[in-house]
Amino acid sequence: MKELKNGNCIILPNIRSSFNVGSIFRTADAVGISKIYLVGYTPCPLDKFERPNKEIAKTALGAEKTIKWEHVDDIFLLLEKLKKDSVQIIAIEQAENSVDYKKVKLKEKNAFLFGSEVGGVSGEILQKCDVVAEIPMLGEKESLNVSVSAGVAMFRIVGV
Repeated sequence: MKELKNGNCIILPNIRSSFNVGSIFRTADAVGISKIYLVGYTPCPLDKFERPNKEIAKTALGAEKTIKWEHVDDIFLLLEKLKKDSVQIIAIEQAENSVDYKKVKLKEKNAFLFGSEVGGVSGEILQKCDVVAEIPMLGEKESLNVSVSAGVAMFRIVGV
């Protein structure tokens, strides 16, 4: 795992949809993210034979080529490594200890962690995060699509 240039990265553990991943790549490019960590079964822009993932390419519109990315099997090893590099881990999730996402204070280096489409971010992972930030929901639905959450949170927190 390489050192981050501008200090902001995204962590995507076990995202099922290539379309969501591509959309997050595009948002990451828009807000100046330096790297995306694709964890577990999250699809990558290139498969093991170096063939492009057409669904990611369709929604990323080239951002999958401008944003550095890395596949990681073990999220806990990744979080440990990032913490050793003084990266603040910010999970975007609904939890008892969450704070309003509008009140998150960035540090020099930050990692934004978004959970899977069905289960969100597990409690075990949340315990390893420095901040749990929640996007308020005023309607009847409990959550947003992961790529929409990434867009809402990233633009507000990064301050674009």
